[in-house]
Parts: sequence; C-alpha cells; structure tokens
Amino acid sequence: MAATVGTGTVQRGQGRRAVYAYLLLISANFFWATNWVIGRGIHTVFPPVALSFFRWTLAALILAPFALPRLRGRWHLVRTHWWLFLILGATGVATFQAIIYVGLNYTTAVNATILNAATPLVMVLMVWAIDGQEATRRQWLGMALTFLGVMLIVSRGEWQNLRHLRFNGGDLIIFLSLPIWSLYSVLVNRRPREMDGIGFAFVLTLIGLTALSPCFAYEEIFVRTPIWSWNVIAAVIYIAASSSVLGYLFWNRGVELLGANRAGFTYPFQPAFTALLAVFLLGEPFRPYNGLGFGIILFGWLLTTGLQIP
Repeated sequence: MAATVGTGTVQRGQGRRAVYAYLLLISANFFWATNWVIGRGIHTVFPPVALSFFRWTLAALILAPFALPRLRGRWHLVRTHWWLFLILGATGVATFQAIIYVGLNYTTAVNATILNAATPLVMVLMVWAIDGQEATRRQWLGMALTFLGVMLIVSRGEWQNLRHLRFNGGDLIIFLSLPIWSLYSVLVNRRPREMDGIGFAFVLTLIGLTALSPCFAYEEIFVRTPIWSWNVIAAVIYIAASSSVLGYLFWNRGVELLGANRAGFTYPFQPAFTALLAVFLLGEPFRPYNGLGFGIILFGWLLTTGLQIP
C-alpha cells in the first residue's frame, strides 16, 4: 500500500513538473509570436540586423545586474566549455533572429507562419541526428494534426486559398533558420549545470552580440540605418524584455526539463497566437476557423505529449 502511495506521489510530481515545463514553453512561444508581429510591423523603418543587435544589447543590460553576481567563480566553466558557448551564442542569439528579420523583409506573414509550423519536424530530425532519439507514432500523428490546425488558420478556413500561395527568396531565408534553432535547442540542454539559467543566458548574449557586431556595422555603413521614434523605441524595449530575456529563459528551462524533442511540439502555438494577436491588436474579426484551428493544434499537442494533469 505504501509503495502504491509512493508511486502515485512520484507520478503526481512528474505531472506537475511537466505542466510547469509546458507552461514555460508555451509562454515563450507567445512572446515570440509578438516578436514576429512587431518585427514585421517595423521592418520598413528598422533594418533586420540592427533590430537583432539592439534587442540583445538591451537584453544584456537587463540581465547584467542579476547575472554578474551569479557568475562569480564560474567563468572557468565558459573557458572549459568554450565550444558549446560559442555554438549556442552564434546560433540562438546571433544568427537565428537576424535571419528571421531579414526574411520578414521579403515574405508575407502567412508564408512565414507556414514555414515556422515545420519547426517540430526539423526538431525531431535534429534530435534523431544528434541524440539518436526517434519520435513515436503518437507524436508523428500529433505533429500532423497541429500542422493541419496551422493550415486551417492560414487558409482562413478555405483550403483553396492555399493554391494561391507564392514562395520566394525570403521564405528560403526563413526556412534556413529552422535547423539553426533546432541545433540550438538540442545543444542548450548540454549547458554546465553549475551555471544557472540567468548567468548562462547572459554569457550567450555577450557572445551573440560579439558575433553580430561586424554585420551590424556593415548594415549601418552600407545598407541603411534605423529610423527612430518613440513607438519604435517602445517596440525594441518590449522585444528585448519579452522575446530575448523571458522567452529564452523560459525556453531554455523547458528544454532542460523535457528535452528538445518534446519542447519542439509546442512550436505550432506560435502561429495560433499570431492569429489571435491579429484579432486583438489589428482589429481583425475572430472567425470560426480561428477557434477550430486553435482547437486542433491544442488536441494535436496533447496527443504528442500524452500529458495527464492529475
């Protein structure tokens, strides 16, 4: 009887742990959905590398007071695992978001949403290639359902609308970001456990900014410079605080608790959140296909996770 009670306690503890992890991951996807909307909204006045550079500069300033005390006596971990920090800073901070912003200059939000919905598939393939972990049949079915839900939303409930989609070079740029993010998500779980999440994120931010600096300088001199306004300043501050700081802290912790494979299945929430943001921020009407698509995404996600909330 005691063993049964003990087992039940462990299962409840694991269930709560999974719920906590998925709340973090879904929250991160919400922050990143707002990043997509804002990034697309200001792309004509704010060049892509500059947006990435300034958001991470602000993120570093936000993290510094909390991270520096935590890093005392732990800088040797950065030297010991320099290759891991270099790869993670270059992929997750420097290149991934910069590529997204560049792609948003040349493609539509609908196309970007469709490509972004393929992230779970790329994540599964990356996990299999690096860790040898294969997805289950249930996860493949859930992945197909979530993609169906995304397609229902982007087609606005009319499947024939998908025939009018046209893809261009901007879509290819965004697609190239998917394996970069998947590589980051797989490797981020290898961080040294002696370093906490805030200190870890701060170090990656510094490395990413160092890698971004030459590209930022080139863009400033030879391409174009940002057109500043109070609205743009507010947008950059929001992106830095939500997408760069909270989004990455939540995602890194969620991946640590669940692994990159299971974390990747939360990615279809991004296009669902983007559609809902269009309703609340842009005044678009809420249609039945929005609710149905979100419901299908939620059901597919529950199927992939097998989550049981005690």
